[in-house]
Amino acid sequence: MATESYNIPMNDSNSGTGKPTTIQGQYQKMQLNREIYLNRARDSAELTIPYLYPPSGANEATEYTTPFQSVGSRGVLSLASKLMLALFPPQAPFFRLDVDELVFKKVSDDPEAKQGVQQGLAKIEKAIMDNIDATNDRVAVYEALKQLIVSGNTLLRVTDTGLKVYRLDNYTISRSPRGVPIKIVIKEMIAVENLPEEISNKISKEDKDKGGNVELYTCVQKDKDGYMVIQEAGKIIVSKQNFTDDNLPYIPLTFNLIDGMSYGRGLVENVIGDLRSLEGLTKSIIEGSSASSKMLFMVSPNGTTRARSLAKAPNGAIIEGSAGDVSVLQANKFNDFRVALETMARIEQRLQFAFLLNSSVQRQAERVTATEIELLKNELQEQLGNVYGILTNEFQIPYLRVKMNLLREAKLLPDLPADLVKVKILVGLESLGRASDRVRLITFISDLAQTLGAETLARHINLDNAIHKFAVANAIDIDGLIKTKEQIADEQNQAYQQQMMSQAVMQPQVVNKMAEHIDKNNKAVTMNQDGELAVEDKNF
Repeated sequence: MATESYNIPMNDSNSGTGKPTTIQGQYQKMQLNREIYLNRARDSAELTIPYLYPPSGANEATEYTTPFQSVGSRGVLSLASKLMLALFPPQAPFFRLDVDELVFKKVSDDPEAKQGVQQGLAKIEKAIMDNIDATNDRVAVYEALKQLIVSGNTLLRVTDTGLKVYRLDNYTISRSPRGVPIKIVIKEMIAVENLPEEISNKISKEDKDKGGNVELYTCVQKDKDGYMVIQEAGKIIVSKQNFTDDNLPYIPLTFNLIDGMSYGRGLVENVIGDLRSLEGLTKSIIEGSSASSKMLFMVSPNGTTRARSLAKAPNGAIIEGSAGDVSVLQANKFNDFRVALETMARIEQRLQFAFLLNSSVQRQAERVTATEIELLKNELQEQLGNVYGILTNEFQIPYLRVKMNLLREAKLLPDLPADLVKVKILVGLESLGRASDRVRLITFISDLAQTLGAETLARHINLDNAIHKFAVANAIDIDGLIKTKEQIADEQNQAYQQQMMSQAVMQPQVVNKMAEHIDKNNKAVTMNQDGELAVEDKNF
């Protein structure tokens, strides 16, 4: 990563320099550059999911205007779900811990030792995925993906209890020309009682709201050794921490990042013209249809038919009057509506392609196959301009590093040698993960059996190794499940002894007869593997 840095003054002594002296001041200054992106995000949310980016000053009682069309919201939710399925597939880990072949050969050439290492790594993979499921990180990721699609920006913080998502209106960011985050400033509310007593006592009443809360500002600053994280509450420094580039728990994400910009652009912004057009046409159709549905009966003032008699007459009644005195007033705008409906259909079709609503992977089922996930990933790669690959580099890899580091600190994972064990994010053809290894292994053994025959296969295939490879491919812990070589040998010996005893019981006379010659001829009675008696010369 780049090593650009920006010094943060942490005192109030440089008032003449023009630089903000507090993290709060830095946030207020940086939010000016964020305002234009925040307004775009609110405009995009207004046509899709309004509550994702509420207007300034909104609270729990704020009522949001529902769009007349639902294509925008349905597209955002569907695309977020597809990205979620691709990033966190339910059947297998989205990553793989593997052994570096070159480094391992320097340590050992024993295939069984490598097998044992791979089996242990499969257990670690399962432990990590179990922790991800336990912390419900998928829920936070799904929320973050919706924000990415709408605004193009979101911020994640990885903690030992799960992921926390920050909206664009809760943080500011500054990047280097290469796109490396230089400074992130986060604003959030925290209860004063959650702060250390020595700090809460120093916070003035002016810095507290009516609920006893105080604004907490967090500054993530790039330096030459990694990142420095400083927290400020009521203009008082609460904490200071240092992180390396690999274990920084703050992960800023963008959907589309333009070179030289600090903020990204969302997918909705790319199609906002179609969304606005569809919104206007849908509104016009609904209002026009409502007006057209109104029907009025008009009675000629000079006719013999009385309007009151017509209004009060029940169905089938006989009244005095002339049919020519009565006419029906109704808006005949069907042709105009047809043009609008045809235009709407074309716009909806374009939006369906943009949000992948017409995806080839639409099957609704409790268990989606690995092949379907692979097809979905390829489609995301092709249709969204490598957005999936960007999320892999910007989100999956940093997230996994921080998650593994937290688990190691909690003594839930062992320390892995960085030069021997490599972490691979499974994308492209390798996205099937260990499931692909299983398929290849089954195909290999099946082809050999069909070509060479089962007997030839049994002579050349190491059954123990095959079983272990299947266990690794399926990420199954085989401790206590698969018998060891010693257990198999003991069972074979026991079976052999039982067979001998069975034969002896069935043929006692033969055994006794043969035993009479032991002392006389110095010979012994034995039994081979087939259960047949044999005489052995002990003098030989």
